[in-house]
Amino acid sequence: MRTVAVTKIGSLRDPDDDTRGRIGVVDFPEQELGAEDVRIRVAYSAICGSDPHLAEGFFGTDVPIGLGHELSGVVEALGERAHRNGLQVGDRVAGNFLRFCGTCRPCQEGRQQFCEHIQDYNRPGMAETVTWHESQVYKLPDDVSLLKGCLLEPTSVAVRIADKTNIKVGDRVLVCGGGPIGQLVLQVLKIHGATSLTMVEPIAERREMALRHGAQHVIDPLNEDQNARAAEITGGRGYDVVVDASGSVHAVAGLLDLAAKGATIVYGAMYPEHFALPLNLSGYLYLKELTLTGVFVSPYAFPRALQILPHLDVDELTRAIFPLEDAVEAFAAHVSGQHPKVVIRCNDLEEEAA
Repeated sequence: MRTVAVTKIGSLRDPDDDTRGRIGVVDFPEQELGAEDVRIRVAYSAICGSDPHLAEGFFGTDVPIGLGHELSGVVEALGERAHRNGLQVGDRVAGNFLRFCGTCRPCQEGRQQFCEHIQDYNRPGMAETVTWHESQVYKLPDDVSLLKGCLLEPTSVAVRIADKTNIKVGDRVLVCGGGPIGQLVLQVLKIHGATSLTMVEPIAERREMALRHGAQHVIDPLNEDQNARAAEITGGRGYDVVVDASGSVHAVAGLLDLAAKGATIVYGAMYPEHFALPLNLSGYLYLKELTLTGVFVSPYAFPRALQILPHLDVDELTRAIFPLEDAVEAFAAHVSGQHPKVVIRCNDLEEEAA
């Protein structure tokens, strides 16, 4: 089974060809179909910003490392007991790449994100097929295409981030980072009633994209004084909700100064493993009573992500499409930043599923 995988550990951005990480299309054995499993013929699998981190060895260095967790497809086969949520062969689906065991203490306590067996069922989906447990699979609404459906997983991240902000209607909101997660968070928080909705983003095209999708203000952190602009936009009060979706170590510390007293800041990206954020406890946690939190994965968010996905405009995130055999070129395009997001077409299924 053709699968996109990391074939050499190293940064995909390394200019040295000898040490640069490598992506390739390799043959993986098709996953066994268990009694409660669903085999999906994958239509689209989008590249996530975390995928280059896998190439760097963030989650292990034994290659090949199969990639792909933002996907959609068509149900090809069902295990003999995989019928409890009504799935049928031919259904158009997307899903959660993680299977939560449901039996460990964190799962029993309602904290699935800390499931002690979260890696036991980690199956790559940037492939011709993927086999997941039925609990991971969601049927797509009729008005959501397979192409749009591959963004269910990143939409779930935006929903989880919104949950953690505890946003109230009318809150002043800032989102840092105009990549796919930042753009989705912007739209989701707009629906939540965000005001003074601001995107901080150094790339002009992404700032313009944010304005097209609900941002009321944008800040160029390279050429503007973001503190002065934030004060101007919020009347000197700062933002009630601040979300970092950039993952930039150059951006994260400065966000604390843009927050209002009592604000919530969500660090909603993946950061370098050994980066430590300087934090003045007296100024930020004592005097300003800021709440700082983060996001790992998206438990309990997928059903609501499925509800909100039809209402999001994601066309600009799904325009760059590469066939599976051109996965190396797709990752090169992703790393270059020339597209807001890159999608790999694993099988040509859209007409068959329509």
